[in-house]
Amino acid sequence: MEYKDYYKILGVSRDVAQDELKKTYRKLARKYHPDVSKEANAEEKFKEVGEAYEVLKDPEKRAQYDQFGSNYQNGQSFTPPPGWGQSSGGHGNFSNFFEGMFGGGAAGMGGDNFYAPGEDVNAKITITLEDAFHGTKKAIRRPSGSNQTGTISVKIPAGITSGKKIRLSGQGKSGMGGSAGDLYLEINIAPHAHYRLEDKNIMLDLPVTPWEAALSAKVTVPTLAGKINLTIPAGAKSGQKMRLKGRGLPGKEAGDQFVILQIVNPPVDNDNAKQLYQQMAEEFDFNPRKNMERIL
Repeated sequence: MEYKDYYKILGVSRDVAQDELKKTYRKLARKYHPDVSKEANAEEKFKEVGEAYEVLKDPEKRAQYDQFGSNYQNGQSFTPPPGWGQSSGGHGNFSNFFEGMFGGGAAGMGGDNFYAPGEDVNAKITITLEDAFHGTKKAIRRPSGSNQTGTISVKIPAGITSGKKIRLSGQGKSGMGGSAGDLYLEINIAPHAHYRLEDKNIMLDLPVTPWEAALSAKVTVPTLAGKINLTIPAGAKSGQKMRLKGRGLPGKEAGDQFVILQIVNPPVDNDNAKQLYQQMAEEFDFNPRKNMERIL
């Protein structure tokens, strides 16, 4: 009967800490789980790492195993801890070495003490800027690998930004004898026809006429919370930003909306328009490139 080195099976040192031992076991259990693994010997490996962890996870059992070691065939004394020989699962789940050395004692592979933990599932969801601003509920189809099929209702909180993740507990992939993992939905905010999003600030290019920019005017400006009236200052320039405090994405620290003025000239599409532009050229003593005269 061949000796089984449980430390070698799990790929850990003999002085491995319990936390690291558990972490390593879970990684291997996921890797070799027969339901998902593509390894040729997955089922055999799955049982092997489970048997190794069954012995090493309990400090008292681990101490007895370390004491007996590779001399198990030499008749050394082995005194198992209380309850060591009681099995809550079939002995067929364990190797001959295990049963010959320990009398088949421990919970079986399907027992409460052996499980493969569930896995988290990551997916993306695209929402509109209006959804991000107001908050909403979405019914989405569960992504591949989730615990169940069908749709699930997701609450999108107001003020969420792209890249943030929403965690849905227990909606991930099921494990073996353990709880399911979680589903993480990464938020993607779709581009908007008029607004641009910079962190929690909302940017809006606002077309204005030359006379509105030159003489001042009150214009209607859209925001995601509704329309407002905005006064354009006299002498405004194209590219000038006007801040609407607190009109960005909501939150503990709300963002702002920035209105960027864009001066738009009327088209020259008839004789009257052409005449007016000609009149302006004659009456205005204005050269916008005056400060570039040294290099022109």
